[in-house]
Amino acid sequence: MSGSTVGWLGLGISLIFLAAATLLAAAQRLQMSRTIVVAVGRSLVQMAVVAAALVPIVNPKTPMIWSWLWVALIIGFASVTVVRRVPHVPGLLTVSLLAHLVVAVISLAIVFGFQIFALDGRSLVPVSGMVIGGAMKAAVVAATRVAEVTSEHRDEIEAGLALGMSVPGASRRLVRQSLRTAISPQLEQIAGLGIVFLPGAMTGMILAGVAPWDAVRTQLALMYVMFAGVVIAALITGLGTLRGLTTDRQTVVQLARS
Repeated sequence: MSGSTVGWLGLGISLIFLAAATLLAAAQRLQMSRTIVVAVGRSLVQMAVVAAALVPIVNPKTPMIWSWLWVALIIGFASVTVVRRVPHVPGLLTVSLLAHLVVAVISLAIVFGFQIFALDGRSLVPVSGMVIGGAMKAAVVAATRVAEVTSEHRDEIEAGLALGMSVPGASRRLVRQSLRTAISPQLEQIAGLGIVFLPGAMTGMILAGVAPWDAVRTQLALMYVMFAGVVIAALITGLGTLRGLTTDRQTVVQLARS
């Protein structure tokens, strides 16, 4: 390790620690060893590709169109990821694309329109990745939970339909619980800022020599924009999932339980 950067030796040491944790999981027969190894292998390859691709992106001479194309790729990948997690919901790709596009447009307009960061390739791609990445995780949970509770409590929903209620009305309590589940982790993360953990962006800036107050203000601005994106993505995706599971006759599509 030199200054604020980690060398190959530091990366190797972190992998040794991870290997020990994987062995502990295997000893408890959690059946996650293969998943962990695959995930770590993918992360190494993907981050190597990202590092190589970022070299021209952060170059001031590179046209901004390439950074915007990368943002479009992030939105598309996040949207497809949601569909892969809940593949049987009709029209979910459109809903997911809409959710991530709305989050991207609003958050980037705030971050760069109010000059929280200067608009360049060095800041556009990382900020977009953080905001849309947080939104994607919330969207996955929202879509998954809405689909699950709709399937598990189909009888309860149909009982409400028999009393003259609409699908949104009969499932309102279940959907609200699902949305809270999707939003709560990010809310707890904000509540624990500075006490339970120090966020990565702030830590990185401090290690790079940025003054603590400047790093804190930057981190808070990012976290607040990210949390707003989480809420928006969860609401659009969760409600859109319910809509996709609702037929024209105001009945609920029956999903196969996995």
